[in-house]
Amino acid sequence: MTEPDKVLGKRILLADDQQEVREMTKLMLDMDEHIVTEAGNGREALDLFAPGRFDLVITDYYMPLMKGDELARNIKRLAPAEPILMITGSAEEDGGIRASVDAFLNKPFGLQDLRQVMAQLLSPIPA
Repeated sequence: MTEPDKVLGKRILLADDQQEVREMTKLMLDMDEHIVTEAGNGREALDLFAPGRFDLVITDYYMPLMKGDELARNIKRLAPAEPILMITGSAEEDGGIRASVDAFLNKPFGLQDLRQVMAQLLSPIPA
């Protein structure tokens, strides 16, 4: 099995209400020199978001104050091209969620899973 191309040094907004999940995900992202801004819920993440500030948004689905699908819809209104990765413990992927999210990753996930999805979302398309 070959290792996917690593994407390095991106600015990432990470929203998850579970501190342990945020910490573990941040540790994985730190290994590839990403700059991570953390939010404990969707409302906080939306307050931190600004178009052009982040290369990727990673959000949990179930969070207090604002679920991940609502966060994704709001971000896509502000920045339609912003890549959004939803991490979730449930396999719930209805059409409404899929319309505003670019990729899903089921919890628990490992470093290679995260790198593979990020490479798909952030690698430049060859000319």
